[in-house]
Amino acid sequence: MGINIGICEMEAKNSACKDLRSNIIKVHADNTEGLGDILQYDELVDLDTAKGVVGDWESFLKRNRINAETDAVYICKVKKDEDLTLLKPLAKKVCTGWIEMEGLSDDQKKKALAAAGKDDIITGWDQLEFDEMNDMCAKCPLSWDKGRGCIGAFGPDNSKLPDIAARHNCPITASALESAKTQKKFTPADAEALLEEVEVLKKALPEEGKVYVNRYMGPVERMEAVAKISVAENCGWYFF
Repeated sequence: MGINIGICEMEAKNSACKDLRSNIIKVHADNTEGLGDILQYDELVDLDTAKGVVGDWESFLKRNRINAETDAVYICKVKKDEDLTLLKPLAKKVCTGWIEMEGLSDDQKKKALAAAGKDDIITGWDQLEFDEMNDMCAKCPLSWDKGRGCIGAFGPDNSKLPDIAARHNCPITASALESAKTQKKFTPADAEALLEEVEVLKKALPEEGKVYVNRYMGPVERMEAVAKISVAENCGWYFF
């Protein structure tokens, strides 16, 4: 398993993605009790029922451009009026668990967010294409990893760099693997301490041997880049 380093981009004043990440578009609630009419519903007809009324099934799929692997006929996907006339009276409303945030009151938004897990929230950032994300990351002041973004590799979980750091009294680097496990968040003050460790490690690696310079100077330079951004932006950072 690999260990990475990341910046707390939502704390940084110049983060290019912060506004998009702050714009919550919709959330998914596993427990829908008490959420009432803010929930979204699908209108659908089960396949057996649909096949019984539309006639030639292959023709129906083709004229409505519906994927043959569909698990039901969703009314919103039916394009032909004659098919809608047949199917809509047979449709059932099924709760999707999704909630669109636009137009909700503050109280409704609070309820929706309270019911959603942290991985069940769709933001403006999530709706970007990968090329758009990459372009924004490349131009962002927080993109410390040579324009590739604000996260980068520390190394594998069997890296010897923490052991080397421990021998040279560099406690933050020495505890990187444990910090990743515990999801510890570091501060800008910690970043200043890390910059001191970086200087120690840059001198220590050649003493440890050329192989360690080749293997670990990259991670040391990446830690330096993260620490400098943390100090400049007054934001946290972490191993993960």
